[in-house]
Amino acid sequence: MQRILPMPQNACYLIVDGHSIIFAWPELRKLHQRRSSLAREALIKQLQHYQDWTGVRVVVVFDGKDSKVNMSSDPGDVQIVYSRRGQTADAIIERLASKYAERFDLTVATSDLGEAETVHACGAEWMSAEGLRGVVARKSL
Repeated sequence: MQRILPMPQNACYLIVDGHSIIFAWPELRKLHQRRSSLAREALIKQLQHYQDWTGVRVVVVFDGKDSKVNMSSDPGDVQIVYSRRGQTADAIIERLASKYAERFDLTVATSDLGEAETVHACGAEWMSAEGLRGVVARKSL
């Protein structure tokens, strides 16, 4: 008989404000100028390495253009969310923080200080774009 283990009480999540980080990191901003998809892919690749190394579950949220919210992820992959047209990534991040900050160890990475204050008020931790760069770089070595 197979035994099912309970979910960890304090699972760790990192929610990343995708475009905020892209525009804060010079190398990603440069890729974005060539083609926005290159910058998104490079960020996601770094976040995937971080997730694989640490076990922290990563959700990256981007501003989208479709009429509905789009989410994609395969088991073990970084979860990618695109907001719907007329909705900001910030709104999705703030909603996630207000819903899950009490149940999980939740950190939001963004360079938007207004968003940082809001998610902190919801009970989530905040990490700057440079802070994220540091932890991702340490785990990628």
